Amino acid sequence: MPNMRLTKNPMPSQDANVRNKNFLEVALGYTEEMAIDEAQRCLNCKNKPCVEGCPVKINIPEFIAHVAKGDFAAAYEVIAKSSSLPAVCGRVCPQEVQCESKCVRGIKGEAVAIGRLERFVADWHNAQENVVINKPESNGHKVAIIGSGPSGLTCAGDLAKKGYEVTVFEALHVAGGVLVYGIPEFRLPKSIVQKEIETLKALGVKIETNMVIGKVLSIDELMAEYGFEAVFIGSGAGLPRFMNIPGENLNGVFSANEFLTRINLMKAYKEDSATPVYRAKKVCVVGGGNVAMDAARCAKRLGSDVTIVYRRTEAELPARREEVEHAAEEGINFKMLTNPVEILGDEQGWVKGMYCQEMELGEPDEKGRRKPVPKEGAMCTVECDAVIMSIGTSPNPLIKSTTEGLMVNSRGGIIVNEDGLTSRNAVYAGGDAVTGAATVILAMGAGKTAASAIDEKLQGAK
Repeated sequence: MPNMRLTKNPMPSQDANVRNKNFLEVALGYTEEMAIDEAQRCLNCKNKPCVEGCPVKINIPEFIAHVAKGDFAAAYEVIAKSSSLPAVCGRVCPQEVQCESKCVRGIKGEAVAIGRLERFVADWHNAQENVVINKPESNGHKVAIIGSGPSGLTCAGDLAKKGYEVTVFEALHVAGGVLVYGIPEFRLPKSIVQKEIETLKALGVKIETNMVIGKVLSIDELMAEYGFEAVFIGSGAGLPRFMNIPGENLNGVFSANEFLTRINLMKAYKEDSATPVYRAKKVCVVGGGNVAMDAARCAKRLGSDVTIVYRRTEAELPARREEVEHAAEEGINFKMLTNPVEILGDEQGWVKGMYCQEMELGEPDEKGRRKPVPKEGAMCTVECDAVIMSIGTSPNPLIKSTTEGLMVNSRGGIIVNEDGLTSRNAVYAGGDAVTGAATVILAMGAGKTAASAIDEKLQGAK
């Protein structure tokens, strides 16, 4: 009989007043007993609605059934058929609006903790020392992947499992893309990312770092001179946006991209880091998404008093509810219905505050959220000595500018069809390079789609 308890097993975690002073992982993971107990809450529905909510279509009831019986190895095999990054997804995927939102148990209680179980299974697998990975026999076809973020790694993994000779070209000195430069250590330890990458290497995936495609080599050169029969562009959306308000050039104004890259990739939170970061007394983070929460929580750990400034109310925050709750628990302040119109500076050119317009909610916008409108005559000043802008990112224009015939939309995203094919023959794209900044799991889904289309095209070319 299923375990009919209405609530999930809570996730063990560090105490908020301890974790807000360190960069160790916040969530500690399920024990074997907790995982089995949680898995037994699954009804193993025949129509599998949770699978429909998963962008990479993991057979969720099947892997959970194995966990319920304590067969964690079999559970991992099920997940690995669909996902190349299970330990990552179990930590950062927004399950609450995807697979868990479709869970039948969520109708009269809490959904099964699918994401926590995926994390448990992946961590259990990665802790085993006797894992043997069999490299598939080469099928003779070569594919190039641009970018080693979630879409690129997923595409590479799916193709490698089919015997393709895959080379991933990464612009930075470390593979992992946004998983290593964008997501903080306390949410996603970099050792987890590297473990997943090592698994892909064992399958035969080659990774070339410090390779800025568009500068070192072009896509045309990869195909004409290096023999790659198809290319997948998964270069992400690393170009930060700003508000174009007065004062954005003052000392102490950062994009969230720069701030997080310095901390996550370059370890600026360590006292002996070769790449420092400004440790301000009072920091304002402008924005309300997951990146804003990450930036705010990092600044808090550096000793700053941190305030998130957002133009809507807390109910409209686009960040995951869990991340908002964690930020509040850790002492982050929230100033809602507030929109900066100018960043104020002192005589030395450093930030000293923000002049803001108070807002109120008007009619819903095209996405259904009530649109923020200025509250007439209501202005305020927020004191701070650093501002982190976290209002979104766009795809870097380098690849478009160096690839003839590659069509993009008005936001700079590469235009693709339903299979991920661009306007160039045998050139595919997916993830943030297409959609703009989105979630890890949606980028992975795009990588899977493109891998399937590449396989169909190249096998049909025989």
